[in-house]
Amino acid sequence: MKHANLIASVVLVGLGLVALGTAFHWTVNRVYVPEGQSLQLRYKGPLLFGNRDEPPAGELAEWGQIGVQRELRGPGRHFYCPIWWERKPIDDVVVQPGEVAVVVSKIGKPLRSGEFLVDGELDGEKRVTQNGVLRRVFGPGRYRVNTYAYDFKIVKTEKQVEPNGATKITGWVDIPTGYVGVVTYLTDNTALKKKAGTQDDVLPPGIYPINPREQQVDIVGVGYWETSISVDVKKGPDGKEIHDDSGEPIAVPHKGINFASSDGFDIQLDFTAIWGVMPSDAAEVVRKFGSIEAAELKVIIPQSESICRNNGAKMGAVELLVGETRQQFQTDTSQDFQEVLKDKDLTLLYGLVRHIYIPQEVRVPIQQGYIADELTLTREQEKLTAKTEANLREAEQKVILEGARTKLETEKMVANAMAEGHKKAKQLVAEIDKKISLLEAKKTETAGKAKFAAEQLQNEARAAKFQLAVDAFGDPQAYNKWQFAEGLPETIDLRLFYAGPGTLWTDLKGIMPTLPLTQEAGAPAKVTAPSAKPATPKK
Repeated sequence: MKHANLIASVVLVGLGLVALGTAFHWTVNRVYVPEGQSLQLRYKGPLLFGNRDEPPAGELAEWGQIGVQRELRGPGRHFYCPIWWERKPIDDVVVQPGEVAVVVSKIGKPLRSGEFLVDGELDGEKRVTQNGVLRRVFGPGRYRVNTYAYDFKIVKTEKQVEPNGATKITGWVDIPTGYVGVVTYLTDNTALKKKAGTQDDVLPPGIYPINPREQQVDIVGVGYWETSISVDVKKGPDGKEIHDDSGEPIAVPHKGINFASSDGFDIQLDFTAIWGVMPSDAAEVVRKFGSIEAAELKVIIPQSESICRNNGAKMGAVELLVGETRQQFQTDTSQDFQEVLKDKDLTLLYGLVRHIYIPQEVRVPIQQGYIADELTLTREQEKLTAKTEANLREAEQKVILEGARTKLETEKMVANAMAEGHKKAKQLVAEIDKKISLLEAKKTETAGKAKFAAEQLQNEARAAKFQLAVDAFGDPQAYNKWQFAEGLPETIDLRLFYAGPGTLWTDLKGIMPTLPLTQEAGAPAKVTAPSAKPATPKK
């Protein structure tokens, strides 16, 4: 009885310990990790017994090693005793659209002097083994990050304005249509065989996550732009332009492109350059000038003024006003400008001299001379027009006369053609009638011959038929007998008898037995004969 009570007590104690352990496990050891979080664990090591295995310095601990564990536990229910484990829920890192994440590795071996970027991934076989900024950046998404080992820095589009006016963009880089991205490496990239500096290869339009510690991007427009240098003109109180007596606007002195002509007159002009940058030249433009705006300020505007002045100073005021020499000035200016921009890796589409302001004392006499010349030409053209008008009227009368004459000749030709046609038609009708008569006679002759031939053939065929029949019976008498027999009525009754030598009359008494003894009144005498047929014809 005592043993039974002891066993029962032991069982009760065991069940109590199991219940206590289960309750401890489900209350103290249990850790619930919700969605959007992970569980970071640090193993404290054994209390009294066991190996105190530690990871290498600067590394995360693997399973069984003391320290912060490399592997994170995802959402769900986990059981780790707080006596041996430090349990820390951490939030996932969420990178939104329009953002990138720059990651700094806090573990691993230190980098060599002068280096600050490391290659690798957050986990896996290619995980980071050095301390520094990861070369790779992480675009929009959700990432489970061990914050003990990595720091995530969220950056958006970052802009940095350089002293030369260039804008360097990093982070979330959006290159729109009509632009390219010129990439500048801040350090060497041995994996891609890139050296630090501006790269020749450009990025086409698109979205790119750019590491601010490794690259910078200049967004450069490609295509053509318009740069104009214009002369200011005087305006009245109402804002309208003021014109001189000849109708030309009055220029404000020393505005626009201003120079002295070869004969000492002050000349002003408007100039427009249509220039641009090709994608293949974008990187060189960034190297030389830093930006499109800097290229315009450093090259386009100064060269426009310089080339126009140099070419214009070689010509007189009159030459700049007259058509052919002015066109030559335009051509020389455009060609020289094109050569200059080509050396700067810029492209010129057009270099246009829009308007040249010539002093009034030079322009008015020339214009008046041109007006007189134009009036002379106008008078000459008026005379030529009058003469042409008279020739036109004369030509119209000739046309009417020729039309009437042509009509009469046409009617005469039509009448002649009709008469000739009727004559030829009668001749043709007579010839056709003659041919028809000949054909009718020939037809009659042919029909008579055919009819005679047909009758002859029928007679010959009939004779041949009788001849074949006679030949079939052997002689004509047999055939005649057969014909006679075939012609007898079917009701005839023949009695054959043999008559010997002598006459029929002497033998009539022998016939009597074959004649009928009685006959019906009014009925014709009936002679019967045994069924007899002529002898079978000889073959």
